[in-house]
Amino acid sequence: MICAYDKVYLESAKRVLGRMLDFAVYDLQYSLDDFFSLFIKSGVAERFEKGDYTILAGKSGVEVVYEVLEKLQIGVDSFRPRYTMNRSEEYWTGWALAHYQWKTALSFEEIVRFIPIHYVKALYSPYHEMDVTHFIEKMNALYREAKPDTNLQRKRKQVGLSQSELAELSGVPVRTIQQYEQRQKNINKAQVEYLFKLSGALGCNVECLIEKV
Repeated sequence: MICAYDKVYLESAKRVLGRMLDFAVYDLQYSLDDFFSLFIKSGVAERFEKGDYTILAGKSGVEVVYEVLEKLQIGVDSFRPRYTMNRSEEYWTGWALAHYQWKTALSFEEIVRFIPIHYVKALYSPYHEMDVTHFIEKMNALYREAKPDTNLQRKRKQVGLSQSELAELSGVPVRTIQQYEQRQKNINKAQVEYLFKLSGALGCNVECLIEKV
């Protein structure tokens, strides 16, 4: 699996996202869901998830909060942030979510579409006491449960094709298409020729058909 960006930035990214959420909730009094929506809407989330080092390593979480608000032209008075001895649940939420986004290379918007961020926070107990790999496994399970359609199936439905019609257009056997959509076969391990035939018939990039989770 290809991760979102160079691992050298991961630990910094986790601290930045954790502090961003902690500051937004406890100092600026935003709800967790509301501020994360602003984070996505501002475009800063997209830079973050693509590994923009000026965000991941060049700013603190507090500075990222102010950049989000500035991008959206939301005025707020600047003041000295408070620091608590113990990490908040919101801090852990950002810390863990940054790791999950890096691991899967899913966009933040895609993740919270299927697992709202307050659901992520609800995993704090017991997952904050476990290795982060357990959190990733749990998130993957929740994501698959909330998004039962594979990318192939979703794309096929978007263009209005039946499995038989897609098979005829692409030259890929209908049974193989069914197996990919039912996850009986892993499309990530499909023949390159099949991937190009399917993406060509659906008018999309091969990457659109790959399952990141």
